[in-house]
Amino acid sequence: MEAGRILHIGMPWTPGCPHPLPPPLPKFPRFIRASSIQRESYKGPKPSRGWIADWVSKNDDAVRSLPIYVGGASLLAVLFNRAVSGIAPVADASSSQSRADLLTLGLAVTNILTGLVWLSIRPKSITPVDPQGVECQVIYCHLPESVVSEIFWAWESLSAVTCCRSLVIVYNCQCIAQIGVAAKLRNDEPFAVDAAKLMQGSLCQGVLKSGAQSYLANLSLYPGRSELPFLPSNTQ
Repeated sequence: MEAGRILHIGMPWTPGCPHPLPPPLPKFPRFIRASSIQRESYKGPKPSRGWIADWVSKNDDAVRSLPIYVGGASLLAVLFNRAVSGIAPVADASSSQSRADLLTLGLAVTNILTGLVWLSIRPKSITPVDPQGVECQVIYCHLPESVVSEIFWAWESLSAVTCCRSLVIVYNCQCIAQIGVAAKLRNDEPFAVDAAKLMQGSLCQGVLKSGAQSYLANLSLYPGRSELPFLPSNTQ
C-alpha cells in the first residue's frame, strides 16, 4: 500500500450556513467495522513493458556487474596494446598514442567504479501489502445526500481501478469523510482524524501555500508518519 496525495480543492458546500442544518441521514451509519479485511488482487490496467526492460529486471545482478567487466576488459586491452606496439611504457605527452591510451584508461577506470557503485547501492524494493487496520465509513452527518452519494461514487471508483485503500476528505477544518482501512486503536475502534491538528501540520500548510498536490513517496519519513497517524500502520 502506498501513500496517496493531498490535494486542496474547492467544494460548493458551506457547513456554517445560517439556515437550519438537515437531520442526520440514517442510511449512512457513523462506523462500519469488520474483524477481517479481504481484498481481491489489483485487476486494473497495468503499464506495458518492453522485452529489454523485462530482461534487465530478470538479470539485475548481471546488468549491475556489466560495467566492471567492460572496464576490466578495456583496461587489459589497453595494457596489451601498449606492450605489443613497441611504445615506451612511460607516457609521453607528445605522443598521440600515449594521449589516447590515457583517455582509454580513464574511461576504463570510470566503468569499473560505476559497476562498483551499482553493486553497492540498490534501491529498496517495495511490494504491495495488505493494510493492517479496520474498515470504517465515517461521514459527516450534516452533509446533503447528493454530496454523500458523490463521495461514495468517488471512493468506489478509486478502490475499484487503483490500489487506493483509504480515503480522507477534510473541508474547513472538518473531516467530512474517512472511508476504507484506518489505523486500529486498542479497543478495535478506527483511529479518528483530528482535522484541526492535520490542518496545522506542515503537509497541509505546504499544500495550501503552494496550491499544488503533494505526493508522499515514503511515508516512513518525517512528517508523513507523525502527521498521518490515522492511516494503517504498515502504509508505505
